[in-house]
Amino acid sequence: MATIYFNAAVFRATTPAFSNTFTYPDARIQAQWDLATAYLSDNTAIGCYNGMPLGQQTSALNLMTAHLMALNAAIAAGQPTGVLTGATIDKVSVQLQPPPDENQWQWWLNQTPYGQQLLALLQVASAGGRFFTSGLPVVPAFRRGW
Repeated sequence: MATIYFNAAVFRATTPAFSNTFTYPDARIQAQWDLATAYLSDNTAIGCYNGMPLGQQTSALNLMTAHLMALNAAIAAGQPTGVLTGATIDKVSVQLQPPPDENQWQWWLNQTPYGQQLLALLQVASAGGRFFTSGLPVVPAFRRGW
C-alpha cells in the first residue's frame, strides 16, 4: 500500500497554466491537491485503483487538482462556471447548459479542459486502460475456438 504525494515540479510541468509560482504558490496548489484526494484516492492499493499504473493515478490527481484550480480561478474572476452554450454582446446575455439529471459528475468535469482530460483518462482506465490492435485492417478482436 503506497500513497501518492504532491510534487509541485511535476504538477507545474504537466499544467503550464499554473507555472507562475507567485500567482500559484505551492501551498495553494497543495491545498487543492488535498481537496482532489477527496474525489480521487491517493492510495494506490484500494478500490478501482488497485492495479492502475502509478503514472495514470498520479496524472488523474494532477488533472483533478488543475480542474479545481481552474474552477476557483474562474469564480475569483467573476466568470460563470458551467458549460457555455451562448452569449450576446449588446445588453450582455450568457446562456449556460443546465446540469443533466442523470450525470452531474460528467457535467462538472466538462467545465474545464483539465476535467475533460480527467474524464477521458478515468473512462479509459475503467474500461481496461489499453487498446491493442494487430495493425492488420481485418483482424477480429474476439475469435472463436475456445
